[in-house]
Amino acid sequence: MIGLETRMLLKHYLAQGMSHTALARKFGISRRTIRRWVTAGELDRDLDADPPRYTARPPVPRKLDPFTAIIAKRLEDFPELSAVRLFEEVQAAGYTGGYSQLRDYVRSVRPRPTPEEVVRFETEPGHQAQVDFAEFKFPWGKRYALLVVLGYSRLMWLKFYERQDMQTLVRGLEEAFAYFGGVPKEMLFDQMKAVITKDLRLLGGQLIKNEEFARFAAHWGFTARACRPYRAQTKGKVERPIRYVRGNFVYARDFLGDADLDHQLSTWLEKANARIHGTTREVPRVRFECEERHLLLPLAERPYASLVLLPTKKAEEAKRTRVPSIAVERRSLAVYTHLVGGAA
Repeated sequence: MIGLETRMLLKHYLAQGMSHTALARKFGISRRTIRRWVTAGELDRDLDADPPRYTARPPVPRKLDPFTAIIAKRLEDFPELSAVRLFEEVQAAGYTGGYSQLRDYVRSVRPRPTPEEVVRFETEPGHQAQVDFAEFKFPWGKRYALLVVLGYSRLMWLKFYERQDMQTLVRGLEEAFAYFGGVPKEMLFDQMKAVITKDLRLLGGQLIKNEEFARFAAHWGFTARACRPYRAQTKGKVERPIRYVRGNFVYARDFLGDADLDHQLSTWLEKANARIHGTTREVPRVRFECEERHLLLPLAERPYASLVLLPTKKAEEAKRTRVPSIAVERRSLAVYTHLVGGAA
């Protein structure tokens, strides 16, 4: 179908005697097409008539179409399920298309308001990490996730514990330091204010003096600070990962118990640290290895030996089940020979 403007120009130039060859060169149209339009009377149609109406093209089949029912059911059951998780699930079901196609489809069926942008307070490499506990409920009981996030690279360490107490905090931080291969110069706390106040405080049912955590911090060489002021900017580096753990790891995922939880977590954590971070637009693991690891403080030669904290439950059980040793007097064979001879 000829456009109105093209039809008017062709009719004008033909009336002036321009050849079909010249018109074809001028408009980029073949001479055969121009001749067919002239023969069909397309150029003589009433120019004041209604413009031609075009019908919509039939939809092009997409690789995602067979899996939209799965996506709809998953979003019905778990409305906040991320597009990354949905992509993994439909891939397992046979989807061979790309992530962007699925992401755009999920956005169209589950529109979300644009979140308000918050400018985060950035720190130098190796300078700071943020720490927080998060509570999770599983069918077999309540567990507490201890998260440590490096402020510069956003590299994250995470582990689930049965208790939210001082013993867990101390041992968890030591595991995090081992995972990072070093210690940040500064550790920011929020929910664990009890360990950095001057008075006696209850933390997880234990009465702990501030000096105990001060000794722990001195042992590893870091400075403990509270997340204040500017809480939204400073604490967001650990609050956002907590939401990420809830939505991308725990939400809509089945676990068979603590062992399975730890197993799935180890695999997920490596993937989480290998993704492109939403704020830095870089991969946390790469950013850490290239720019931050060498600036961390060295690890202590040995774990912290507490003078106040009670032994862990496993240590107490091991102590109770330890086999008692019996002192045996050791004598040479000559002594026994002498005794036998004397008796004879």
